[in-house]
This record gives sequence, C-alpha cells and structure tokens, in this order.
Amino acid sequence: MSDFQDVRSALAAYDLGGSFTGCEKLTDGHIHSTYRVDFEDGGEKKHYLLQNVNTYVFKDIEKLMKNVRGVTEYLGRVIAGNGGDPGRECLKLFYTKDGSSYYTDDSGSCWRCYNYIDGIHTVQQIENSEVFYNAAKAFGTFRCLLADYPIDSLEETIPDFHNTVSRFADFRKALSDNLSGRAQNAVKETKFILARESDCSVLVDLLEKGELPLTVTHNDTKLNNVLFDDETNEGICIVDLDTVMPGLSLYDFGDSIRFGANTAAEDEKDVSKVSLSLELFDAYTKGYLEAAGESLTAKEIEYLPFSAKLMTLECGMRFLGDYFNGDVYFHTEYPEHNLVRARTQLALVADIEKKTDEMKAIVEKYRREFSL
Repeated sequence: MSDFQDVRSALAAYDLGGSFTGCEKLTDGHIHSTYRVDFEDGGEKKHYLLQNVNTYVFKDIEKLMKNVRGVTEYLGRVIAGNGGDPGRECLKLFYTKDGSSYYTDDSGSCWRCYNYIDGIHTVQQIENSEVFYNAAKAFGTFRCLLADYPIDSLEETIPDFHNTVSRFADFRKALSDNLSGRAQNAVKETKFILARESDCSVLVDLLEKGELPLTVTHNDTKLNNVLFDDETNEGICIVDLDTVMPGLSLYDFGDSIRFGANTAAEDEKDVSKVSLSLELFDAYTKGYLEAAGESLTAKEIEYLPFSAKLMTLECGMRFLGDYFNGDVYFHTEYPEHNLVRARTQLALVADIEKKTDEMKAIVEKYRREFSL
C-alpha cells in the first residue's frame, strides 16, 4: 500500500469535516512519518498534521498517548485561561470517531492527528543569539505552563532516561563487556569519564532528598522542536511531546546548552574547535529565566551551570558506551563516528569546567534582574 493510500485509510477513522484535497509528506522529523493533510469545507481550507507513530521506538503506545493526551489538553486549558490562542500556542490532539487518541490500521500501524499551525518555521542551526534567546523563552514558557501539572498522572515512557547514575552504570558495563574490542582506542576518554563518577549522582541525590522538585520535562529540547512565528520570530509552540515525562527541569536546560551553546558540530573531529559560547549561554539563560524563573526553585536556579556539564557528560558516556558495544544504538556513518562524538562532548565538558565561574555569574546576573 502506498503512503497516500495509508493516509487515506487512516483519515477514514476521523471525522475532520469537509473533503480531503491532498497531502504532503514532511521531512523535518526523524522518528515518525508525518504528513500535512488538506481539506476543504464550504470554501474554507483546513490543514491537519497526521503522524504514523514509530512503535519500534515507542513500544507502549497506550502510555505514550496517555501522556500526550493529558499534556496537550492541559496546555490548551491553561493557555486559553491566560487569554492566549491554544490553537496556535500548543498542539491539539484530534480524536477518532470512536473517541480514541490514536488509530491502529489493519497492518498494525498507529496513527494520530494534530492541528497544523500556519505561519511558522523551524530552525535547524543557531545563527545568532536572538534565535537561542527566543527558543529559551519558548521552553521556559512550556516549563511554566506545566508547573502545576499533576505529575503522578504522567507515565515514564523511557525509564531512567536522564538518570545519570544509571547511565554511568551502563557505561561501566559497556567498558567491561567491550563487545567491539575497541576499548583500548579510548583509554584517555575512559579515564576522563571515570574521574567524574561523583558528578553523576549530584542531581539524583538532590531529588531523593527532596531538594529538587520532580517536574514535567520535555527531554528533547532541540531547536527544531520549537515553532517560530514567521512575523515576530518568537517561539510560540513546543512540539514533539513523545518524551514528555517526570524529571528535572535541569535536564531540559542542561541539554539545551549542551547542543546549542557548543561552538562546534556534535561530530567535529578537531576538538580544538569545541568550546562553550558564553554569549549563547547568556542568551539562553536570560530567555529561560525570564519565562520560567518564577516557577523555578532557588536550588534549580543554582544548579543551572552544573546541569550543562552533567548533560554533556551523560551524552559523552552514551556515545562512548555505544562505541564499546559496537554502535548498536546511535546511527553511525563511519567506524569511529561514536568515538569522535564522545571526544567532542568530553572536550565541551572540560571547557564548561573552566568557565563554570563565568556561567554562575551570568545566572546570578539574571536572577537579580528578574528578582528571583
């Protein structure tokens, strides 16, 4: 069956009104197959976003869609209550004719349908600090809007996703097993990680002591998960809610800095090009605290710089562990790809350590400016 026939079959499960006029496959995402589907209803053109969900990656569709349904409905109510436009500022999930949040076709494929937001664009690379600032405000707003979400109702769709103690244990096992026989190629990198074992438990311990709150986290705070308004260039909507789970806000902030404030590509072979851009760290910190500051605790704000280091270290561990395991998790384009990626992350960790005092000063500057 062709993609087009699959789409027509899935749409038959919904009552969207009007007549189907066409569809276009979108290429931004890497996990799901996504289509813009077009309808005409009494002369009015309507657009929707139809997704074929990757159930190899997300095996428990019930848990996944329970989270998506709960978060999208909650965001819609809060945004409307604040006088905003929920049809533009958050995703809206459309339900099938029988009231389900997704549809399973005869082949076992799962489909879901969202609103399509016009007049927006996505950004793949940070070209200036304003873009990063606007992204930070969008993710900060997302954090703030969900500050009172009933956390107990969220499912953990990927257990221990950012549990750095667990990630460190995974790394040790990969090193010990050495399934690829390549551990001798990364002795320096291995020593670097093992020397920072104590860092891995810092946030987990604070959570267990009740000194950090468990919150709703996005867990994939990449730039292209923000929809930017074509006219204002402001981030208006956060998308890709599949990894929304209970976690620490510091995970989201730290991961944003990890990929966004690095002066080099994630797989840059020349690590001398790798450094933390303090200008971009400043821009993101300002935007995030401006939008989310009042929903954050003093301890969360205090650990913002450390979170950037920790999330970068975690990513480096994952790349190097996969290299030891034989490149079974991350897609690679050449045999040393994961080793190169790991070296880039660890070089960024080292630079963050050198710039920690400056990062703390930036956080303190905006903490005072926004009276947090």
